[in-house]
Amino acid sequence: MRVVIDVHCHLTDDSFINDLEEVIVRAKRAGVICIITSVIRAREIPRAEEIVGKYRGYVYLSVGCDPTVFDYREIEELMSYVERKLPEVIAIGEVGLDYFLVRDHILREVQKSNFIKWIELANRVDRPLVIHSRSAGKYAIEILMGRAKVPVVMHAYDGGVSHAEKAAEKGFYFSIPPTVVTSDQKQKLVKVLPLENLLLESDAPVLSPKRGVRNEPANIAIAVRKIAEIKGVGVEKVIEVTTENAKRIFRLRL
Repeated sequence: MRVVIDVHCHLTDDSFINDLEEVIVRAKRAGVICIITSVIRAREIPRAEEIVGKYRGYVYLSVGCDPTVFDYREIEELMSYVERKLPEVIAIGEVGLDYFLVRDHILREVQKSNFIKWIELANRVDRPLVIHSRSAGKYAIEILMGRAKVPVVMHAYDGGVSHAEKAAEKGFYFSIPPTVVTSDQKQKLVKVLPLENLLLESDAPVLSPKRGVRNEPANIAIAVRKIAEIKGVGVEKVIEVTTENAKRIFRLRL
């Protein structure tokens, strides 16, 4: 396989502590030329800096906040870090809404307010947004419409296809994980959306194509093949379009 880009994963996760070097080697062998790792908690920052420093030019940094975090001090710490570390931070995310874990209506309103602050920060620092919208796709898209002035990437979107179509018409992108091989919802999404609106992500260590097995960036090759099958196009076409999308959105010079 030629060159592919993993636009979203979590290399700071504890599951990678003992074998990250091997994970990176496997990713390179699978044709992954670039990985964007996402920080979503303040405690992840030191490890993220270590990883990005060691694999400079291969691993890049995105910073956001887990939508289930409501500690304003931690949110402010992460936002402040973004502004201090430009241009090293190439994206804002993941940020957004999580209505699967957060059911309380008052907390959802707080979550919405925090989300809007992140959108405003992304606009201010001119960085693309990577969106978490678990069980809240429709609502996240509604909030983003008219507010986001930067490219929007809906990460592992689990919402309705009709809402995704409307978002794609407005220029939103959707990053597809390896679970597309087993997920009917992801397959419908790929079938309906133009290839020009798609990206590749692993979301490692989660969203593995095999249940109960740790995911890793090398597995985006599996997503490439499935997308090609669904779209009825060659693997090389999927690679070409998704890679160019990622380079443009994240301003990657590879």
